[in-house]
Amino acid sequence: MQFADAGWTARWCRFLVWSLRQMWGAIPDALSEVTWDQPISRVPFWLAAGNPWENHPWRDQPAAVLPQQVDTAVIGCGFTGAAAAYHWSRGAPSDRTLVVLEMEDPASGSSGRNEGLVVMGRYFAYVRRTVLPYLTQVRSDLTSSEREQLADQFAGVYCAAAYKNADLVEQTIRREAIDCDYRREGWVQAADERGQKSLQESVELAQKSGYTDWTSITSESVRQRCGMQVRHNAGFSIAAASFHPARWVWGLLEAALKVPQVELFTRTRVRSIVRSGDDYHLETSRGLLVARHVINATESYTPLLHPELHDVIQPTQTQAAMGRGGPEDVRPSVGISGTSFFCGRHGRHVMVGSDATRVPDREAGRIQPSRFLTKYLLAQLHQHFGAFRMRMTHEWSGTVGYTPDEFPVVGLLDDHRQFVIGGMAGSGTAVSFNAARCICARILGTADEPDDYPAKYFAPSRLQRPDTHTWPQIDPPSLQDLPAG
Repeated sequence: MQFADAGWTARWCRFLVWSLRQMWGAIPDALSEVTWDQPISRVPFWLAAGNPWENHPWRDQPAAVLPQQVDTAVIGCGFTGAAAAYHWSRGAPSDRTLVVLEMEDPASGSSGRNEGLVVMGRYFAYVRRTVLPYLTQVRSDLTSSEREQLADQFAGVYCAAAYKNADLVEQTIRREAIDCDYRREGWVQAADERGQKSLQESVELAQKSGYTDWTSITSESVRQRCGMQVRHNAGFSIAAASFHPARWVWGLLEAALKVPQVELFTRTRVRSIVRSGDDYHLETSRGLLVARHVINATESYTPLLHPELHDVIQPTQTQAAMGRGGPEDVRPSVGISGTSFFCGRHGRHVMVGSDATRVPDREAGRIQPSRFLTKYLLAQLHQHFGAFRMRMTHEWSGTVGYTPDEFPVVGLLDDHRQFVIGGMAGSGTAVSFNAARCICARILGTADEPDDYPAKYFAPSRLQRPDTHTWPQIDPPSLQDLPAG
């Protein structure tokens, strides 16, 4: 990754030199005043204080049982599942019931193991760059310029939905008074010398397309905003926010469960889903449940339940570590990303993390961080913020879902009533809330709710069956014609 632009011989030689410098210089220097709890906790920092919804409802109602039949079953209770419960509670009539089934406790997966940012997701140029190679592979019937225009359209619909998602999150936090330490102060993303041209081009494209959240700031502005020392301009997502991700999930549940047509059952694993006539039979660890509709909110776990989605939603491991102390210059409430790490201050603690390694489907959700990677990340922290003292208290990993084009899937999984929301490529807070709103509106037939995830862009069929997928029409090839964000 460090030297991808070099030939193989030069790449390995440079990598060897770089590795020796890390092992004998950068890492020992950074660790000179770092100590470690023995044993270090594998519980993610966001979950360390306990989970108010653990073992619900059995902790308080030991005799509780699953209902036999419901209108809609949601599988998974992270960002997406809790959002579905919330939107259902606000829009469903009293005779239409929804249950959320969670195999562990709410926010125990990637929703409770992440950086703690509400992001716009991928900026316009980034989406265009990841979608275009896939379109080149599956749309050989189009000319090069047509594929580029189609990639622009994909980027446009993604950004429009993501911008709206971020605003909906903030509005909901305010409306429901959810206590999740929400602060909207942006996200700094460093770029090295090689990345300056790409950064400038991406900012220009953002301006032309109308999706102007993505901009560039000077190295001095970087230092003022977040404390990070860089030599070059950095990307800046203006409207990104920081928050406590698990409390966001728990707050949505608190609001949703105030109505009787929404129920939550934790520690209930769904083992299989079988269509039977117009209904679905869900075999769970607590018995059979029959549902008219199913929403799969299982993200990186999805291929375990739906093997046909292997290689469509790909479990990808990231990791993080947390410690007391750390560099004093790390500013709170601002998203901070270097070229190969992220970090952030949360009270007396500093978090640092990185990585994006695909793992086998069966390893989704396992906590298996690399201690070497943690030490490397601390060296990056030292390089960008200077010397520090730190007591490492937590170290964990999580898995997010990637798709081959890094574009999410939101829509019908079959030709009936089973839906999926996933493949958010580490940007779950950019997709989950608005996507859950749209899927709930489709199920409820809420005609006045705008649908920001049209099937021609977001349906899983674009990845499963690209030859028969109904693709968007090609618009006139002008960015000026794209809707303003």
